[in-house]
Amino acid sequence: MRTLAGPATPGDLAAARAQMGFSLAWHIVVACLGVGMPLLTLTAEWLGVRTGNPSYRLLARRWARSMGVLFAVGAVSGTILSFEMGLLWPGFMGRYGQVIGLPFAMEGVAFFIEAIFLGIYLYAWDRLSVRAHLLTGIPVVVAGTASAFFVVCANAWMNQPTGFTQHDGRITGVDPLAAMMNPASPPQSIHMIIAALMVAAFLTASVYAVALLRGRDDHYHRAGFLIPFTLGAALAPCQLVVGDWAARFVAEFQPAKLAAMEGVYTTSGHVPLTLAGISDGHGLRYGLEIPSGLSLLIGYRPDTVVRGLDQVPVAQRPPVTGVHLAFDLMVAAGMFLLLLGAWLLLARWRTRRRGGDLLAWHGRPFLYLAALSGPAAVTALECGWTVTEEGRQPWIVQGLLSVRDAVNPAPGLAIGLWLVLGVYAAMTAATVYVLRRLARQSPVPLAPQDADVAAYPVV
Repeated sequence: MRTLAGPATPGDLAAARAQMGFSLAWHIVVACLGVGMPLLTLTAEWLGVRTGNPSYRLLARRWARSMGVLFAVGAVSGTILSFEMGLLWPGFMGRYGQVIGLPFAMEGVAFFIEAIFLGIYLYAWDRLSVRAHLLTGIPVVVAGTASAFFVVCANAWMNQPTGFTQHDGRITGVDPLAAMMNPASPPQSIHMIIAALMVAAFLTASVYAVALLRGRDDHYHRAGFLIPFTLGAALAPCQLVVGDWAARFVAEFQPAKLAAMEGVYTTSGHVPLTLAGISDGHGLRYGLEIPSGLSLLIGYRPDTVVRGLDQVPVAQRPPVTGVHLAFDLMVAAGMFLLLLGAWLLLARWRTRRRGGDLLAWHGRPFLYLAALSGPAAVTALECGWTVTEEGRQPWIVQGLLSVRDAVNPAPGLAIGLWLVLGVYAAMTAATVYVLRRLARQSPVPLAPQDADVAAYPVV
C-alpha cells in the first residue's frame, strides 16, 4: 500500500490534473465575464446619460444584475481554485509560494475593492445622482481588470520563473516584484485581458443576436447587440497583434512549446506552417502545409531556423497533437471573429455613405454568424489556455519543477475530482436558472422614443 510520503500514482496524478483543468476551464469563462461585463454596463449607462434614451439605462440595470450574480459565482469558483492550489499541488506552493505570493495578495486586494464598489453600484441606482452613480462603476472596471492582471502574472511566472535564486533545492534571494513582473507578464497579461473583454462582448452580443433573429427588433435589443459586438469587433485586430507578440515571445523563451504548437520535430530553416494535422511521433500527418510559412512568421525570412523537438529530451516533450490542434482552433476562432468585425465595419461604412438601417445591411446571415460569436470566443479562450498549460508539460514551473513532483502524494485524489464535478454541475444549473429568471423579469417598456429607432442612434 502506498504511503502518504510515496509518489502519486499515474491515476491520482491524472485525477489531480483533470480536476485543476476542469476547475480552471469553468472559472475562466466566469472570470472573463467579470472583467468585461462592468465595462459593457458602464458603456450602456453612459449612453443613457448622454442620449436620454431609457433603453440604454434599462440595459445597464439588467446587465448589472447579471454582473452581480456572475461576480458571486466567480468568487465561489475562484475560492475552489485557491484551495486546489494548496491541496492538489503542495510541492509547488510549498517550494515557490514565497516567490509568487505577491500577485495573489494583490489580487485579493483588487477583489475586495471590486466587491465594495460593486455593492455600491448595484444598490445605489436610485440613491445617487445619475453621474455619481456612473462614477461608482469605474473602480469596478479597474479592479476587475487588475485582478485578471495579477493572476495572469502568477501564471506567466510559471512559464518564465524569475525573481529568486535556487541552490540545492533551497530558495534564496527572493524578489517578489521581479517575480511578478517577469518577462512573460506583459505579453501574456495583455493577451488575456483583451481575450476576457472579447469573451464578455461576443457572448453578450450573441444572446441579443438570437433575440433579433426571433423578431425582437426594437431599440433595446439592437443596442444590446451592437454595444458589445462593436467592442468585440474593435478588439479583434488588437488581439491579432498582441497574439503575434506572445507567439514570438514563446518562440524565443519556450521553444519546446512553439515546436509542439506547430508540430516541428526537426530543427531547420524553411519550416512550413502546417494547418491541422495529427502527430505520428516524427511529424504531422494529414495537415495542410504552407512552404516556409513558420520560418517567415518567426523571423520574416524563409530561411529562419526554428528549433524543433529534436533538441528536447523525449521525457520533457509536450503532447504535440493536443497542443497543435488547440492552437490551430484558437487561431481559426480568432480569425472568424476578426472577419465578423470587418463585416460590421463594412456595413457601417455603407450605411454612412448610402443611409438606411445598419442591421438591414447585415441581414439574417450575419446575425446567424453573430450568434456563434460567443461560443467562438469561448472556444478561442479555452484553446488558448490549453496551449499555455499543456504546452508547458511536463513542467509546472518551466525547467525547475515537474507536475509529477508537485502533486499531492496522498491517495484518493480521484474522489475529489468527482466531488468537484458534482459541485460545478450544481453551480452551473443554479447560475443558468437565476440568469434566466432575471432575463424574464421586468419586460421592456415600450417608450415612445423606441418607436423611432433613428431618433436614438445606437452608437
